[in-house]
This record gives sequence, structure tokens and C-alpha cells, in this order.
Amino acid sequence: MQRKKLRYGMVGGDLNAFIGGVHRAAISFEGKAFLVAGCFNPDQSANRECGEFYQLADDRIYADYKEMAEKESKREDKLDFVTIVTPNFLHYQVAKEFLSKGINVVCEKPLCFELEEAKELEALAKEKGLLFCVTYGYSGFPMVKLAKKLVKDGVIGDIINVNAEYLQEWLIDDIGAGDISTNKLSVWRKDPKVAGISNCVGDIGTHIKHTVSYITGLKLKKIAAKLDYFGQPLDLNANILVELENGASGVFCSSQVCVGHANGLVARIFGTKGAIEWVQEDPNYLKVTLKGQPPQIYNRGMGYVTGRASELNRIPSGHPEGLYEAFANIYKTYINALLKKINGEELSENDLDFPTVSEGAEGVKFIHAVIESNKKQSAWVNL
Repeated sequence: MQRKKLRYGMVGGDLNAFIGGVHRAAISFEGKAFLVAGCFNPDQSANRECGEFYQLADDRIYADYKEMAEKESKREDKLDFVTIVTPNFLHYQVAKEFLSKGINVVCEKPLCFELEEAKELEALAKEKGLLFCVTYGYSGFPMVKLAKKLVKDGVIGDIINVNAEYLQEWLIDDIGAGDISTNKLSVWRKDPKVAGISNCVGDIGTHIKHTVSYITGLKLKKIAAKLDYFGQPLDLNANILVELENGASGVFCSSQVCVGHANGLVARIFGTKGAIEWVQEDPNYLKVTLKGQPPQIYNRGMGYVTGRASELNRIPSGHPEGLYEAFANIYKTYINALLKKINGEELSENDLDFPTVSEGAEGVKFIHAVIESNKKQSAWVNL
């Protein structure tokens, strides 16, 4: 009998956690996976409160993730996948634990701290034959899918330049604040033991890198970076020169201290025949300008939007779709791929159109290259 629904568990993401709620909401869109187990917080009161809220069986609200992985792997109705939404420092060890027990994994980015850890997770997933998704959520937007299709179809010609930014202002008061916490959400991001070697680049700069690579289909060849710490242990601002594998150059700018910007991810791709621009804060539209012609604005949901962008369109044009829908699109693809795999069906290229552990590893490599370049006075570093 073919499976039509999946069971999933969650590590991290209690009732007070932002990103955990995003993941649960996104998974619920399709109605094909339901939460059956979790270890939501090391504080057992908050952990149990979350598990009881979602009406989990008492014996599937776990005190720690190791117990969860061990016991779930032995159940006849074990988890089909686990979603990891903890702070950064736990990603590697939690993912490794579940992979080792034969459970598929979805993990928040960054994948882990060290490139060796990323390669280990990649190899383990391959060895066990498991599907591993790293949630670079912006690649789930339909108009990002359309941008990728237009580039692949040669509409804007050969890529010659990229210009992308991700600007926020939410840590502006942390400039020169030392150990004083000016924003409760920034506390763990300022701690290298929890956040890793980077704050700004690790948190939002990797989204620039992934979005550009996803749209263009090109990896980075080398980078030169200048970081600003403003008295903090980790970076708050980054300006990065990049060279793509085809020789095209570009600039990435990520910042958490740019006044007037809330969540300003913008990707501009320039080719020999034209240009594409996508703005995350206005995600239902894609600007396409061909050489010698006026700009065209593609509107999500219209008949002229085809391919994956059309397949992942959820509501009629004019009704805004946003971050929840983008995450839901990633989960839709991942869950459908996992169901097909479980049911013995062959997976197509579109079935695997979600950010993989390999892309997560590329993100880790990017973070380390940026930090290395900054330490070497913005020298070029090969990826």
C-alpha cells in the first residue's frame, strides 16, 4: 500500500521560537506530514508545554535529541524526517545523530560550523540513502524559480555581472554596545560558541550567496571580503567582491546595521542580452529588462509564468504570497520527493528542487572564505 502521509519530528522550535513556528506552518500547508514527536527546548517545562500544545503522545515528548533519535529509530511508526530548528551550534550534532539512525533530515542554515563537518554529513546522508534539505527559504519563492528558468533559457544571455544585497537595521544599537544586549534576539547571535565564526554573513550573507547561485546555476570561484565588527565579537556588516566560476564578477553586501532597511534581500543578475532583478520585500514580481527594450514586470500567477514558478503558485495573482508560502514550497517538494522515494518511485530533477546538504556545505565554505579573506586584509580567497 502506497504511503500518502509522513510523520515528522522537530528538534528546537518551542512555542516562543520564531523559526520553529514558520517551519510547522509551512509543513501544514500540504497536509501531507504531521508532527508526532519532538524535543523543543532543553528547559523541560517549555519542552513539555510545546509537546502538549501539539497533542503529542507523552512518550514522544523527549528530554533530549539523542533519546529522541534512538527511540524513534526503533519504533514501527518511526519518524520519516526530522526538522532541526535549534541555534547554529547544535545543527551538526543533531543532524549526525538522526542520520546515523536512518532518519531523513531537514535543517536550518548554516548547516554547521566546520567544512569537515559538512562533508561528513553529506557523506553520511549519501551512505544511508537519506534525503537532506537545508532550508534556504528564499529559493522557494515562485519568482525566484522563474528567474532561474529565464537565465537557464538564455533570455538575458551570458551572465557577466551580479549585484546582490541583504540589508537590515535591527542590530544598529549593538554598535559599540559591547556585551550589553540591546536586542533580545541578538544575544545568542553575538556569542561565537553558539553562532559560530560569523553573525551577519552566517545569518543573511549566505542567503545572498545561495540565491545568486540558485538563479544563475553558477558557483563562486573566489571572494574578497571586508567585515565590520563595531566592537562586537562577530560581524555586523560585510562587503564582498565575488568572482563566479564562469569569470563573471560581482558584489555582495550584507548588513544588520543599515538604517531604513528591514529585510532587504535584492538579487540583480546582468547578462549580455538583459538583466533580472528580484526584491524579497516585493516578492510576487520579477523585473526583466532586455537590451534596448523597456523594463517588463512579471506578475506571479499570470498565464505567462510557466515552469516551476507556475507549479508552485498557490493563489491567484494579486493576492500576495510571502515567506510562509516560500518555505511551504520547499517542504512541498521535499515531502513529495520523500513520499515517492518511500513508495519506490523514480525521482526527477524537479522532485529534487530543494536546497540540499551539498548546498549547505557550499554555504559553510563561503562563510569560512569570507572570514579568511577579512583576516588577510581583504585578499582574494579561492572557494
